[in-house]
Amino acid sequence: MLVFNTQNELVSYLNSVSNEKSSVGFVPTMGALHAGHLSLIEESMKNNSVTVISIFVNPTQFNNAEDLAKYPKTLDADIEKIKTVSNSILVFAPTVDDIYEGKTVSQHFDFDGLENQMEGKFRPGHFDGVGTVVKRLFEIIKPTNAYFGEKDFQQLQIVKKMVEKNKISVNVIGCPIFRESNGLAMSSRNERLTDVERTESNIIYKIISQTKELFATKSAAEISKFVTTAFKNHPDFELEYFQIADEATLLPCIRKNKNKKYRAFIAVFVNKIRLIDTISLN
Repeated sequence: MLVFNTQNELVSYLNSVSNEKSSVGFVPTMGALHAGHLSLIEESMKNNSVTVISIFVNPTQFNNAEDLAKYPKTLDADIEKIKTVSNSILVFAPTVDDIYEGKTVSQHFDFDGLENQMEGKFRPGHFDGVGTVVKRLFEIIKPTNAYFGEKDFQQLQIVKKMVEKNKISVNVIGCPIFRESNGLAMSSRNERLTDVERTESNIIYKIISQTKELFATKSAAEISKFVTTAFKNHPDFELEYFQIADEATLLPCIRKNKNKKYRAFIAVFVNKIRLIDTISLN
């Protein structure tokens, strides 16, 4: 398996194996890989001549220094997991200096308001960091197709908007959420949970699954009240936000429109570990 630590090495190799008929699939990650990440790699391999996975903990998308410091960094274990899929995958594991070239700051983006909802409200500057690193990785790798998990649905929509507004030639593909056996959405942050917390965190999925059932007959305001009350009965879980939003604009649902697609979004703290989830309501 080839592992590249600098963009120059990776670009040189990609140039040597690419031609006008080949396609490059790209899976951007921050490491601590799980089955959801591996499913993205498998999807890329089905549809591209070459697959690149990046493993890079991007400092500019963390507005909480403690969260950045505690984010799991497991490169050797990640490479072993990638090998279970294929030895032909290219791994790009650059340094911060290699990506940011000595200036570790975010570019400012206008995502047409998508950045002001949910995660954007609670994590100032987060999506500028996401946009900066994804744009930079797209410029380096020049992928034909890029694969993102739908657990971070707001991020997926923002990356699509960034590609559209910057006229970047890449097809951004959203892939289904992978869940643990108890329903908990797979996340690198799950590695920080104790066994008990990991088991009990299925309450997040249980509650948002109930909102899907309620959406047929209840208003968004009634459902939000239900979720708030439900978490009050689980004091070990701190609800940061719950929102039903239009999938296209991410604006809150005030009154349901049968011609729009809606999605429930949630963020919950478990012992200072932040977990997010989402589910389509239509």
